Amino acid sequence: MLRSIERAQDSIQLESYIFADDIVGQAFCRALIERARSGVKVKVHIDAAGSLFWFSRKMQNYMRDNGVELRWFHRWSWRRPWRYNHRNHRKLLIVDNRIAYLGGFNIHKENSCKHYGEARWRDTHVSFDGSLVSVAAQLFDAFWHGKLRSQPLQKAEGSKLLHNQTLSCRHRLRCVYGEAFWKAKKFIYLTTPYFVPDNHTLRQLCKAAERGVDVRLLVPRKTDVRIARWAARHIYALLLESGVKIYEYLPRVLHAKTVVTDDHWSMVGTSNLDYRSLFTNYELNLVTINQELASKLKQQFIEDLSLSECISLNDWKKRDGLSRWQGRVAMILKRWL
Repeated sequence: MLRSIERAQDSIQLESYIFADDIVGQAFCRALIERARSGVKVKVHIDAAGSLFWFSRKMQNYMRDNGVELRWFHRWSWRRPWRYNHRNHRKLLIVDNRIAYLGGFNIHKENSCKHYGEARWRDTHVSFDGSLVSVAAQLFDAFWHGKLRSQPLQKAEGSKLLHNQTLSCRHRLRCVYGEAFWKAKKFIYLTTPYFVPDNHTLRQLCKAAERGVDVRLLVPRKTDVRIARWAARHIYALLLESGVKIYEYLPRVLHAKTVVTDDHWSMVGTSNLDYRSLFTNYELNLVTINQELASKLKQQFIEDLSLSECISLNDWKKRDGLSRWQGRVAMILKRWL
C-alpha cells in the first residue's frame, strides 16, 4: 500500500478504522503528506472511536497543515449521541482510481512483520483493479459526503463490493452470509476473529453441516477482545453437535475475515461474523466467483488449520465452571460485541 501511495499521481482516498500514531502510521503519514505537497489530492477518513486512543492531535494537525484533507467519522455529538454507536469499520485505499486495497489491515504496527516481528497479527487484505475500483471510489465519496447507504450500480454477476446498510436492505451482509451457507454443497471454510452471529446465521451454518457440508470454523485462541472469545465459546457445543468443525488458531492474533465455499465463491473484507458488523457498523466486503482468489483463500485456510487446535465435543463438555460463567455473561452483551 505504501508503494502505491508513493507512486500516486492524481488522487489518494484512504479509510481506516484504526490509524495509529506509531512507526507504521507515521510512515503512512509521511507518504501521504509527500504526495499532497506534490499536488496529489489526498483524502483520509478515520473512524473517531476506532482511532480514539491511537491517533494524535499532533499527527492530525501535521496532515492538515500539509495539504491532506482529513475527516473524522461520527465524532461524539451531544445532539446525536446515538450515532456514536455506529462505526465506520471499513479499511479501504484507492490510488489514482487505478488500484484499490480492502481487508482487515488497520494502519498500525501490529500488522507489520518488519516492526512487530513474528507476533504480528494474521490478517488478510486484497488488491484489485478494473471497474471495481470505480465502485470503490464512489463508495468512498458517498461516505465522505455523509451518504451512508448509497450503493453504486454494479453488474449482476461477477465480483461486487457490498456494504451492509443500503437503502434497499439494512442488513445486506447478513443476507449474503445466509445465502452462501444455504447454497453450499461441498464445504464452507470460514475465518473470523470475532464469532458472535445472530440466531438466523447460526442456524444456517448448523443446517449446512447437518446436511453433509464440510463446515469448518477458524477463530483465534489469542485475541484482543476477550469477551468476544467468551461469547464465541459459549456456542461451541451447539456447533459441534451439528457437525461443524471448530479450530482455534494458536500462534498469534487472528484478524482475517474470509469465507470460501465450494471452490468458486469467496468473500473477504472488513466484516466480522458478529452483531456489530452485521447490524450496527458500516462494513465493506468483496464478494466474488473468481476461482483464483477462492483457491488462494482456501490454501491459506488449510495452512492456518495446520497451526490450529481442533476442538472436540467431548473435551469441550468437560470445560471448567469459570469458562461456562464467562460465556453466559458474554452472551448477555452479545448485541454490543
